[in-house]
Amino acid sequence: MFKAEQIRELLTAKDFKPFVIHLSDGAHYEITNHDMVLVGRNDIHIGIGLDQVGIAERFVRCAIMRITRIEDLQAA
Repeated sequence: MFKAEQIRELLTAKDFKPFVIHLSDGAHYEITNHDMVLVGRNDIHIGIGLDQVGIAERFVRCAIMRITRIEDLQAA
């Protein structure tokens, strides 16, 4: 099971690497920018449909307990 701190570490790493978050319902989200995820204690909010300057069209809320795996975007 993942913790908020683990996700935050991925986002704030000095050499950020894009990754994919997979959820228990089969959904997955590509995280290509460290600014597109807001981490809470029990859930995350992912910005979807980013424009050229990084402004999201909408947000998706995901419970951290529903995350089944996180992998590098290149490996996905």
